[in-house]
Amino acid sequence: MADLSAAQGGLTQLQAAFSKGDVTSCKQLLSRLKLELTKLPALPPVYEQSANAQQQLEVARQVLELAVLLAVRQGDEAAFERNYAQLRVYYSDARSLLPPSSQEAALTGLNLLRLLVANRIAEFHTELEVVPEEVQGAPEVAQVVQLEQWLMEGAYNKVLAARESASSEYYRHFLDQLSSTVRDEVASCSERAYESLSVSDAVGLLMLGSKAEVEAYARQHGWEVAGGRITFKPAGGRGSGKDGTAAAPTLAVPAQELIGHCMNYAREVERIV
Repeated sequence: MADLSAAQGGLTQLQAAFSKGDVTSCKQLLSRLKLELTKLPALPPVYEQSANAQQQLEVARQVLELAVLLAVRQGDEAAFERNYAQLRVYYSDARSLLPPSSQEAALTGLNLLRLLVANRIAEFHTELEVVPEEVQGAPEVAQVVQLEQWLMEGAYNKVLAARESASSEYYRHFLDQLSSTVRDEVASCSERAYESLSVSDAVGLLMLGSKAEVEAYARQHGWEVAGGRITFKPAGGRGSGKDGTAAAPTLAVPAQELIGHCMNYAREVERIV
């Protein structure tokens, strides 16, 4: 029977440092704990049977769960991917050897959200296929699945609003990235759909908190802001070619009508699928 005292003591210290937000101590303790885990024979891939085999697996799972959450706090997505790859085994192959984990749904949802934000859609669906049904039904996972559906439908306003109803503070790290990507996509579409837009309308369109935020965002993108309106392209740039000659006439695009048709089409496709 393996001696668990060192690993259990290290885990207690790691939990204490994590609750205090002491990232430096967490990193040091985590490195030492991972070395201790290599001494436990009941862990994958050996799965050696012993009187405390389940305890060994539980300690290892808790260590890796904290490692994943620590990676989110640090914003270290490479560490997240490495640690979750190790943790996944405890949620799949070793699942029958362990009692359920209270962190499984949250961490599974975080991993799916990470793939969604990185636009790794094929991997997102591959991961989702192997998630147990009872975990798929958890709010933490269901929220991410809903986000993916909204992205496919182009319901960007719902995606941008999702941060406020995040299941966990850890989700906000990835949702902030997703919101930024979606907001830039909305901005890009707006540039093509409108010549200008009132600042007050842009507040709602871009889901920003105030007119001041919209004006700052507009300047970052090189838009002109004057008289309470945003002009997406300089006035001199329209209607003239590169050499100053008159450019070919452009056709007016009924933006709102076109967007409406696209949304209706997306909904019909979703029903068919």
